[in-house]
Amino acid sequence: MSRLKTKYVEEVAPVLMKKFGYKSPMQIPKIDKVVVNVGCGEARENAKVLESVVNDLGLITGQKALVTHAKKSVANFKVREGMAVGAKVTLRAERMWEFLDRLFNVALPRVRDFRGINPNAFDGRGNYALGIKEQLIFPEIEYDKIDKIRGMDIIICTTAKTDEEAKELLTMIGAPFVRS
Repeated sequence: MSRLKTKYVEEVAPVLMKKFGYKSPMQIPKIDKVVVNVGCGEARENAKVLESVVNDLGLITGQKALVTHAKKSVANFKVREGMAVGAKVTLRAERMWEFLDRLFNVALPRVRDFRGINPNAFDGRGNYALGIKEQLIFPEIEYDKIDKIRGMDIIICTTAKTDEEAKELLTMIGAPFVRS
């Protein structure tokens, strides 16, 4: 069992149960999945771009990325329905805990002038979205082997009913929120 999951089971879950007064242990919020998404519009001209994005996501998450396709045609962006426009990975169970541990304790502190992540990026239903400007903050990515610096979206989906519960869960797990 990963370090973060052990911390959740032994420390975080009992404290959350007491703090929010849950009657059943099934009501305790937990992290359901983590989705890592990279959109790359330049893939419409160059197919190799998408290949490198899929490889980078594979290195970062330890799981093969799924290529995403455009749902609609948009003339202004020169995108047709069905074109490959990005890649995503959905992490669950053990890989999710390992990824979150590396994200919070290794990758985010490597961001230049890092003061913490935005505590207001919840969606109203207990899910948290985080944008990263460059993939170089992950130690698995070597600077010499990338063709271009790309950003990514990381969405942490929880079973929490409110943002307050989700924020408490992520804070206790070790998410480095900005102190206000």
